[in-house]
Amino acid sequence: MVRIGGLASGMDIDSLVSDLMKAERMPLDKLKQKKQVLEWQRDDYRAINALLLDFRSELTQMKLTTRYRARQATSTNEAMVTATATGAASQASYSISNVTKLARAETRVNGGSIYADGKTVDPSKSLYAQENNFMYKGNHVDSAGTTIASVWKNGAVLNKSIDVTDPAAIKFGDMAKVDLNEVSSWSVKVNGVGFNAMSEAELTAANRPLKENEVLVKTDGTLQFGKEVTKGSVIKIDYVATERTGTHSITSSTSSIQLAQGALNEVKSIKFKETTSGTTTEKTFTMGNLIDGEREILDDTNKVVGTLNYETGKITFNADMKKPAEGSGTTMSLEIAYDHKYTSFSVDTSTSKGDRHDSFLISGSETLNNVINKVNASSAGVSMFFDRVTGQMTMTRTETGDFNPDGDEIATNGSFLNDVLRFRGATVKEVAQNATFEINGLATNRSSNTFEINGVTFTLKQEFTDSVSVNISNDSGKVFDNIKAFVDKYNEMIDKIQKKAGEERYKGYAPLSGEQREQLSDKQQEQWEEKAKSGLLRRDSTLQSVLSGMRINFYQPVTNDQVSPLYNQLSSIGIKTSSNYLEGGKLEIDEAALKKAIEADPVSVENLFRGDGQTEGQRGIAHRLYDTVNSAMDKLKTKAGNSFSTNQQFAIGRELSDVDRRIDSFEGKLRQVEDRYWRQFTAMEKAIQRSNEQSIFLMNQFGGGM
Repeated sequence: MVRIGGLASGMDIDSLVSDLMKAERMPLDKLKQKKQVLEWQRDDYRAINALLLDFRSELTQMKLTTRYRARQATSTNEAMVTATATGAASQASYSISNVTKLARAETRVNGGSIYADGKTVDPSKSLYAQENNFMYKGNHVDSAGTTIASVWKNGAVLNKSIDVTDPAAIKFGDMAKVDLNEVSSWSVKVNGVGFNAMSEAELTAANRPLKENEVLVKTDGTLQFGKEVTKGSVIKIDYVATERTGTHSITSSTSSIQLAQGALNEVKSIKFKETTSGTTTEKTFTMGNLIDGEREILDDTNKVVGTLNYETGKITFNADMKKPAEGSGTTMSLEIAYDHKYTSFSVDTSTSKGDRHDSFLISGSETLNNVINKVNASSAGVSMFFDRVTGQMTMTRTETGDFNPDGDEIATNGSFLNDVLRFRGATVKEVAQNATFEINGLATNRSSNTFEINGVTFTLKQEFTDSVSVNISNDSGKVFDNIKAFVDKYNEMIDKIQKKAGEERYKGYAPLSGEQREQLSDKQQEQWEEKAKSGLLRRDSTLQSVLSGMRINFYQPVTNDQVSPLYNQLSSIGIKTSSNYLEGGKLEIDEAALKKAIEADPVSVENLFRGDGQTEGQRGIAHRLYDTVNSAMDKLKTKAGNSFSTNQQFAIGRELSDVDRRIDSFEGKLRQVEDRYWRQFTAMEKAIQRSNEQSIFLMNQFGGGM
């Protein structure tokens, strides 16, 4: 509809219609105010429910024995024995004597310095680059004419991760470039626990079933574990392939490329690929002469376009290397296949969790620090240490105790570990042993100097023959603190609920409309809204009911066989309601009386709170309160729902939906009313326009006749 705004009448039709619509919109403003009040009320109820939920969590704790059976352990000689006790510990006395041995972990010291005469090894630099700095030198004939094999092999160390979805069919994947002769050097870990990898040929030669800590790698890529691997497990594998292939993009600014590995043995192939307008051409590059430790890279025309440093794996291009022009749309890449130097070793250990086997694949470009970190982070449970001054190394079990009485706790395998790092025939500096002692006259032993018996954790500090007593008693102070914290939590909660239920309601302060907000400053809006929100839950029946119910729960005596009549009410243990009625039933603690009750009859105090029974009178205060709070929370949820509820699932939500429907309907009616006003004024404007046109016509007629 075309709206004509006062051109003929000279009236401000826009303002007239706007003023008329203000009156028409008043019922809509009322509806929007009602919606805002309902939303505020909903949020207030939910805030109260959050308070009750927090208190209910505290009540859950108050129903547990640990809140009342706090124990303290005292030792007659803490230089020899210390102890701590949990709430599950019985009040008792223990005598520790004849500690003839303390538990120790096995420590091995290698056979001497790993340094060659007059040289040192930098633990932060490439192992292969420092091969001649080690005392053990492979790949040569010694003075006795014996050929010493190198610990370094040629291949490519790769890794992959498998998420187990079907434990009955675990597949490694493509085996095309896997070196099946090196399966025994694989590192296979299931959820961090190492398995000893075997090929089919190795298992056949062993002529025995697969052990629990072994995994069979079949030629078709199937992995068969010696024990069940569950669905959802993560298998991490380091394995040896015949070569590694990497593709590297070349841009207009590319001056160098870093391969994934250094300590290269041989470059198998280099392919240069260029793609323009969807068409790819491929050219073969080759390796040229070795100059100053770097080998030349030749393009398909035998032009030198760069060099490759075999030690670091870095390719550096010169000006003759072809590169795509910036913005040309052409892409170029270099695909390089190569192998590198690597070695392997393994560590077997006996632990409290059984025998452990961890294998390690080490690339030649890795450092001694890398090796130490890998071993220390493994499930083998050992700690390696390197002393740079002496050049010696140690390996220590991270657990104390003797878990292999008939053999060694640590077994090292592989020439790198045994020969290069000199752990072959290492000296056992510290023999693994259990702690041996007597407790209450009974001779026994433990793998650790810290051990637990019947809820008491003992720590042996030194060897001795005398007797040390450890007494377990009730920790009254801890029980007092727990009960006091509960009372403080209750008081904090009812204070907030009481204030909310008693807030003054300012009836003259309705939620502000958009137009009203424009007339007020931010501070004035804030002050107005504070009063408008006040008192929305004033004298609310649910809040009054939960406050009243909790007071009754506290006042009623607990009558069951485990509570003495002397301590069957809160008041009898020093907890009473405040005499100030304005505080709404807050609790006050007579600390001396509560401590006395805890000392005199801890069982009655415990069951006053957490006792259970068939009748309400038999049930402890914590159980009663829990039910009261739970009931109130259900009622509040019925009224106001929670953050996951839809409007149709709670009473206020249904009201909000109804108000929204009424708002939508009324806004539709307002649009119709506004259209009607405009039609009326438009008709008036047209009538005035026609009248004006007739007047002008008549005036022209009269003027023309004179």
